[in-house]
Amino acid sequence: MALTKQQKEEVLKDLKEKIEKQKAVAFFDITGLKVKKLSQLRKTLKEKDCELKVTKKTLLQIALKEKGINIETKKLEGEVALGFGYEDEILPFKIGNDFSNAPEELKIIGGIIENKVVDKEEALFLASLQSKEELLARLVRSISAPICNFVNVLQGNIKGLIYILNQVASNK
Repeated sequence: MALTKQQKEEVLKDLKEKIEKQKAVAFFDITGLKVKKLSQLRKTLKEKDCELKVTKKTLLQIALKEKGINIETKKLEGEVALGFGYEDEILPFKIGNDFSNAPEELKIIGGIIENKVVDKEEALFLASLQSKEELLARLVRSISAPICNFVNVLQGNIKGLIYILNQVASNK
């Protein structure tokens, strides 16, 4: 069903607002994706402070052009859905990649990070990166490891002393 001019203006306004406050936008090809799977993707994205928006390519091109991002949306494959990441730049790509297991399922076809257009290969690379929380956990673990090892070494000497004192006390 065709959209009226007023409906298109509302969609365009909403799209501009979302593009303005995003940190990253992932472009997905949703051709052949079942509604149930699309709803599941939308729910997963929403739980992680992201959002999914299905839109027409021409409206997307107009919204991006006004933001200063030039991209030929007509060259994007299939039906386009946008995954907006408001908190984490990599998260929409990562979640999309988790959903793109089967060949007929969702496909990542590109994206935008910090107003820079990202092609399919870069988007897939971003999807393979670890999340911010995982990287922070690794950093904390690597910083705390020497301290924990030092504490274990110090405890070893004390344990040895206690063991020797127990042996001396039991021999008397």
